Amino acid sequence: MIGPKAFNHLENLFHNYNLIKQQLNGTPIMAVVKANAYGHGAVNVAKALRSKGVNHFAVFTFEEALDLKAAGIEEDILVFCRPTKDMLSEAAKRNIALNLSAIEDLPLFIEAEPSPKFHLKVDTGMSRLGIPFNSAADTLQQIKRNGHLKCEGIYSHYATADEGELSYAEHQLEQFNQVLLAAKELDLNIKYIHFSNSGTVLNMPQTCFNLVRVGILLYGAFPSDEVPMDMPIKPVMEFKGPVVALREISAGTKVSYGGVWEAPQDTIIGVIQTGFADGFPRSWYMDGYVGLRGKYYPIAGRVCMDQFMVDFGELKPPEGEQVLIWGKDGNNSLPVEQISRDIGLSPYAIFTGLGGRRIKRELLNE
Repeated sequence: MIGPKAFNHLENLFHNYNLIKQQLNGTPIMAVVKANAYGHGAVNVAKALRSKGVNHFAVFTFEEALDLKAAGIEEDILVFCRPTKDMLSEAAKRNIALNLSAIEDLPLFIEAEPSPKFHLKVDTGMSRLGIPFNSAADTLQQIKRNGHLKCEGIYSHYATADEGELSYAEHQLEQFNQVLLAAKELDLNIKYIHFSNSGTVLNMPQTCFNLVRVGILLYGAFPSDEVPMDMPIKPVMEFKGPVVALREISAGTKVSYGGVWEAPQDTIIGVIQTGFADGFPRSWYMDGYVGLRGKYYPIAGRVCMDQFMVDFGELKPPEGEQVLIWGKDGNNSLPVEQISRDIGLSPYAIFTGLGGRRIKRELLNE
């Protein structure tokens, strides 16, 4: 069965990686490949970046880490979720770093035999996961007292680093530096210190430590419209859907659910075999369009679960020809940021929504 395809351009991935590395003056990068590498395919992305010297990867679930290990990724992997007791022995066995982000989880690591390595996450203002800032010094003392613990890293997460106003991010950085000072006073040997993400690579590159977590910027999209956008990144993904049917309709004919779209004139409607079940943003039908042969054609009516329709005017593309939904091909460019602005949905949500049962991913290595 034909269906949507996501073509990943490895040359663009490498291009973005090199730009980020230059921006960071060579500071090592932890490639964030959670959520299937933001819809791009975690195993293939990790293997590609490993070939360019990336030695650190981050995922959210323990299962994601095991998938990378099963695919032969032996480099460092950090798991962001809170650990459960059953993860610890396997993490130690597979050399996977876990996340200590709650005081209640410290006994798991103290009692585990063997105890896996972990990164201590401190909440400096995100109010999500993380040891509360006011409890960080006491937690570090407990780690010091239990000398068998393998605290490999300390990190935190910015809440506003991809916004134009950075005073809160600077406040978070100040608190994080206090935590690092407490660790230094205890003479803890912390191998990795990381706080920066895609937003700070652009907004606050001078604040990087000895490891930088990068996600969406690697994939060729900016985290928001409020960061500097002069870095010439390139979209890694070219997302396309095939034409599966054409029909000629008369002016005034209603198309798709609700009949909210009417043909302004006699036209040719193309049915594209891609729908919101595949990750196509349903709300984009209002002003959305697709690219084909160097031109752009409006979406006609509401996006369906499995398909959507396009007003091709007089064009009659053959069945199987693919329209560009987002990304860039040889004839058209449709940045995911444009869709994001039009529908008020972040590029993160658009990329990670790409899933469903029919998506085929292909690597292009020009």
